[in-house]
Amino acid sequence: MTGVIGFIGLGNMGEPMVMNLLKAGFQVKVYNRTPEKTKAVVEAGAEQVNRPADAAAPGGIVITMVANDQAVEELVMGPNGFGEVLGQGGIHLSMSTIAPATSRKLATYHQEHGSQYVASPVFGRPEAAAAQKLNILSSGSSVAKERVKHIQDALGQRVFDVGEEPESANVIKLGGNFMIMAAMEAMAEAFNLAEKNGIDRQLAAEIYASTLFNCTVYQGYGQMIAKKQFEPAGFQLALGLKDCNLVLEEANSTQTPMPLAGLLHNRLLASVAKNRGNQDWAALTRIALEEAGLE
Repeated sequence: MTGVIGFIGLGNMGEPMVMNLLKAGFQVKVYNRTPEKTKAVVEAGAEQVNRPADAAAPGGIVITMVANDQAVEELVMGPNGFGEVLGQGGIHLSMSTIAPATSRKLATYHQEHGSQYVASPVFGRPEAAAAQKLNILSSGSSVAKERVKHIQDALGQRVFDVGEEPESANVIKLGGNFMIMAAMEAMAEAFNLAEKNGIDRQLAAEIYASTLFNCTVYQGYGQMIAKKQFEPAGFQLALGLKDCNLVLEEANSTQTPMPLAGLLHNRLLASVAKNRGNQDWAALTRIALEEAGLE
């Protein structure tokens, strides 16, 4: 499958995603705020451009995979943004974890400019992105979703259609991230209980991850938490705090009590205050270690 698409955001996730697009035969124009981060993908065949607008073509497709809502809005609507370039028939495939309200705002903007918007955040860490094993969410108009499906298929193992409302995929993504945080806190407390009773915490992690909780989150994060090993960061803790803030904002706006999210927010906030923002977000469990006298 060939075609020219734009890709903006060459971080831990973006780089392996672009590599998979190139392997699938796409021509890719890449933009990153820090140009040197494009080096690997350019060497692999991508074309580097100097402005977000240059990543787009009239009627084309642009993917964004950046850190936060403000960055996405600036890329689309700011100076040198690509929003006005896409025009009639163009599609913005937004794969970042952002607020549902931001997706609604972007969808409205694109509609006013003749283009379309598909929210498509993903579940999976950088190693999953590299292995083409991402699970991809997708919400927006049926026509636009169908047109980007072959791109999503080149990036992941499964695409979940979450409906036509642009923000729906973001709601599911935030809920999933909340559940990962909750699982990490639960693992930390259970492993601490084992260690305080003279049981090897890595053995406890192995037992839980191969019996009651035989799943990716418990197997992957379980080992990190059991080993107390939080670097290098696959997903930075500071970004986890950003996502937890988005969860609480959405919970507040929809009058959805989420008391556990409040506890997790405090864990993340305290971790950032302790200068752990650049560690993996599993480092939120260090607070439980400290409280148990194990760190």
